[in-house]
Amino acid sequence: MDLRALAGNAPLKRQLDQEVQRRGLGHAYILAGPPGVGKHTLARVLSAALVCSARAGDLPCGRCSGCRKVFGGIHPDVVRVWDGERDINVAQIRALRADAYIRPNEAGRKVYLLEEAQNLNDSAQNALLKLLEEGPPYAAFLFLTDNAAALLPTVRSRCEVLTLSPVTPAEAEAYLLERYPDQDGARVRQAARRCEGLLGRAVAELEGTSGGEDPRRNTALSLLDAVARRDELALFEACVALENDKKTWDRDALAALMDECALLCRDALVCASGVDDDSDPQRREEAHRLAAALSPAALLQAMDLFRRLREACGFYIGGGHLAGWLCAALADLSAPGPGGNPKTHKTR
Repeated sequence: MDLRALAGNAPLKRQLDQEVQRRGLGHAYILAGPPGVGKHTLARVLSAALVCSARAGDLPCGRCSGCRKVFGGIHPDVVRVWDGERDINVAQIRALRADAYIRPNEAGRKVYLLEEAQNLNDSAQNALLKLLEEGPPYAAFLFLTDNAAALLPTVRSRCEVLTLSPVTPAEAEAYLLERYPDQDGARVRQAARRCEGLLGRAVAELEGTSGGEDPRRNTALSLLDAVARRDELALFEACVALENDKKTWDRDALAALMDECALLCRDALVCASGVDDDSDPQRREEAHRLAAALSPAALLQAMDLFRRLREACGFYIGGGHLAGWLCAALADLSAPGPGGNPKTHKTR
């Protein structure tokens, strides 16, 4: 199977190669891993392989009409169930179930992409069970999720789980340098270093500022600047803005913001250790300010906070609840403790 589009993940590639050689692709897969790890890339490759019209060689061939339409995002037999805003509910699953018994338009298979599958409630998942077990032979299902354990055991038992892993720093750098040959090499290497093996983060960083201001980056800088200055009013105003501007700060944007805040805290820890190699002057300045204002223990606590808030974005927590949690925890973290130093006890 041609999996060159997916960076790293050699064990998973071997697993799929052996499976295809032995019996061909299955009808239901769970693609699991943290955001930015490559789930959407793998989903496109699997979708193309399932509808590819080539009869020989590695699938997908990348040349037939089916492959080109999948990679162009216009294949009529690859159905994206999630609309990017609402969670997938039982009504959508019932509509999917009815649609699954309508034969494909062009290809031999019909592929359903269920993104953010960890947000399927129990009723929606139960409505899928019979279709997963006894559906039409041409129907295939790809569940994309940050956490496979969030799906019911009865769903997991009817699917094959493909767990993606972060790439190595060398793999990240090689991939990004090849993808962005026209960008400054130092900036690309910085993105590779910061992404922690999650290439989606690096891609967002390298592409996010090309068309103007990046609200994720600017808001992360503002939040942590308020923490460093121990300015509770500025912190409160920044968090209120997250709650009020629901159009900008949907769940995905809030999750990306938590990632950026965690990376800034990590940069501050690196600065505190005496290393200063960030090519972005704004990030470098903020990292120095944070390193001077917060102890390494407090920075680690902040990183843990952002990680937990990032995980919460994958579930049903509202933006207002998340903004309130963020504001209270960061205010508590940066408040002076005994001796005038920032508190370093565990955030609640």
